[in-house]
Amino acid sequence: GGAASMSNGVQQRVTPSKNGAEASNGQAKPAAAQEAKVEGLEFGGVPGALALMIWSHLQLYYFWYCMVHNDSSIFISDWRDMLSKIVAECKPSWRAVGAYAVFIFAQALLGAFMPGHMVQGYPLAHLGGKRLSYCCNGLGCWTTSLLAFYWLHTSKTFPLSGIMEDLGGYMTSAIILSDVCAVGAYVGAHIRGTTHRMTGLHFYDFFMGAPLNPRIGPLDLKMFTEARVSWIVLFTLTLSAALRQYELHGTVSSPMIFMVVAHGLYTHTIMRGEEGIPVTWDIFYEKWGWLLIFWNMAGVPFTYCYQSIYLLNRPPFEHEGWYTVACFALLLCSWALWDVSNSQRCYFRMQIEGTFRDRLGLYLPWLPWRVIKDPEYIQTEHGSKLLVSGFWGMARKVNYTADIGMALSWGLICGFDSFIPYFYFVFFLAMIIHRAHRDQQRCAAKYKADWVRYCEKVPYTFIPGII
Repeated sequence: GGAASMSNGVQQRVTPSKNGAEASNGQAKPAAAQEAKVEGLEFGGVPGALALMIWSHLQLYYFWYCMVHNDSSIFISDWRDMLSKIVAECKPSWRAVGAYAVFIFAQALLGAFMPGHMVQGYPLAHLGGKRLSYCCNGLGCWTTSLLAFYWLHTSKTFPLSGIMEDLGGYMTSAIILSDVCAVGAYVGAHIRGTTHRMTGLHFYDFFMGAPLNPRIGPLDLKMFTEARVSWIVLFTLTLSAALRQYELHGTVSSPMIFMVVAHGLYTHTIMRGEEGIPVTWDIFYEKWGWLLIFWNMAGVPFTYCYQSIYLLNRPPFEHEGWYTVACFALLLCSWALWDVSNSQRCYFRMQIEGTFRDRLGLYLPWLPWRVIKDPEYIQTEHGSKLLVSGFWGMARKVNYTADIGMALSWGLICGFDSFIPYFYFVFFLAMIIHRAHRDQQRCAAKYKADWVRYCEKVPYTFIPGII
């Protein structure tokens, strides 16, 4: 997800000590604090973390006002009007807070008790090499959610179009609940003595996180918010926009249909391929702090749906047929590359760990080449294996290229009358380029001569033969 991407590739990170020991109480271990001083802190330390935290909140309200009250222009002529509109229309109603809280609770129950197949994560040093088990039931939870949404809307128990009528209130509710959750995670980790890699800089540690693998019973909270909450909320917001457009205008435009397909396809693919997530860096290394919690519960869904909100607040329009077809072609080709390349990487890791099990692709058949037979790789002295076959033999960050292609298609389908539909593309492109550069530095330092061999074998980063 976006939050994980942000936390995985900026500035310098604090690493665990060589013996794998990590802090297990509220105080920073001297070794961890010393490593922080030597290696540096991500996001520029406390000042950068504070700035990003403030910006993350403000940008949501700024773009909300631009789309709802400023004709989607990013230039504000009356700042007092903006402030008054935010105060008046973004107040969290009990209905909005309750609906979002009930949604989170219902998804948590589904995540904890819905049947699924079990997947083992990486061995964890702080648990003495123990592997955590993850119940990958995303597809069942996603299907149940869609059926529930259908009943809630058609029965008028909870018309989904009403979310867009009170978008500001729901957005603020998500912000409040995510901030409260982040405080609870941080305080709870200190109370329970489950903190990890603490620097002693309390605000920074709150921002980056204290717990590593927080769980409530069988529910892994980090994987739940990253792989479940953010994407289902995103799809729900776009679906709400489409339903509201139909109520207002008696039609759903092709661009709006495009966004429903795009966000539905993205969400479905994550639910279907959830089994590959436990072996990702985000799950086995990143801590569960404000950054991941806020962006997964509020930032990702309410930022990535700007295109849908933009389309709702404009009179319905249609492009020429060839343009719409071209946008769909870019979306589907990028999605296919994204799905297959991520599958190849994650299933390669699972093959190495001996945890891969082939399954049927329910609802949407698996694309060809998702599993590489007899994969070629470089064995490093560090112990890791660097995949150099399949799409990963063509470019080192081919999945980023696919993700950027999808982001661009989301903007293009909205036309060229406003920058706002392209904000996500620009934001994501800058983040991905910086992350790729940071990953290059980290891997070069980690693998040394083996990384040189790897780059000689796979010389291009994003697009084979070009860059």
